[in-house]
Amino acid sequence: MEIVELKPRSGADVLRTFDDGLVVSDRFVGMPAGRLRPMDYGILIFCTAGKAQFDYDGQTIHLQANDLFLFFARAVMDNFMCSPDFNCREIWFSRGEMWDMNMYGKNSLSDLVTLKQNPKVTLGKSDAAKLDTYYQLLCQDMREYAEPDNQSIVHSLFSSFILEILAIMRRSYNASVEEETDAAGRLHGKLLADEFVKLVEQSDGRIRRVDDFAQMLNVSPKYLSKLLHRVMARKPSEIIALFTLKAIENRLRYSDMTMQQIADELHFSSASSFGKFVREHTDMTPLEFRKKYHE
Repeated sequence: MEIVELKPRSGADVLRTFDDGLVVSDRFVGMPAGRLRPMDYGILIFCTAGKAQFDYDGQTIHLQANDLFLFFARAVMDNFMCSPDFNCREIWFSRGEMWDMNMYGKNSLSDLVTLKQNPKVTLGKSDAAKLDTYYQLLCQDMREYAEPDNQSIVHSLFSSFILEILAIMRRSYNASVEEETDAAGRLHGKLLADEFVKLVEQSDGRIRRVDDFAQMLNVSPKYLSKLLHRVMARKPSEIIALFTLKAIENRLRYSDMTMQQIADELHFSSASSFGKFVREHTDMTPLEFRKKYHE
């Protein structure tokens, strides 16, 4: 079955930044039929009423009031059903918005990838109240986003907001690990997967062969592929491509390096192969991508 790209909706009741890096809505208006995937957005979903059920990359997810769900970009949702009174808040955030947070010195993106296996958490009263405060402040400043000061405030608020959410989800994840009956085997797999992601992140786009990372971890490429599929429902090549794109985006957006210089620094065989990689993952040439963020 064909996968339909899921995009943030429009409307007078929807708040958004100028570049659509953040899009916020507190009213659920339905879901398209079929298999759905947000290509370039992650989505924070806060269930405020009713119930919903759907398949999410091989997992069956149930949502009810006070549940928080983190929908990763490029993950697939299918078989969505909900009660007539279902409602939720949605915060759509682009990959660029996450890079701009500059949060990975102390909060590695590997944490996010690990959380993909436990994307839902039920909020306690204290956490729910704290996140509601963040949400209301974020909405208030997004309504006045045209003001220059408010633009910085919005992005800072979102950074703090997402870090609070990651802390809540990480606590829930750690608790679930401790409760596993076969913790030794499963925990080993999770730790090895985490180490793989950290190595990919540290390579900063310079290493792109699965075989090289498998050698660093002293496992076979086949074993690494099976492990990543079981733990993260992802191929190693997909995670490598994600971090390579991050490295490219940083250089295109925040430096004046030429395409050839970027290709050389990231160990592409040529500027042509570098351009092909960017087009395959962004549907833009490197120059078009750079222009988009400098308009």
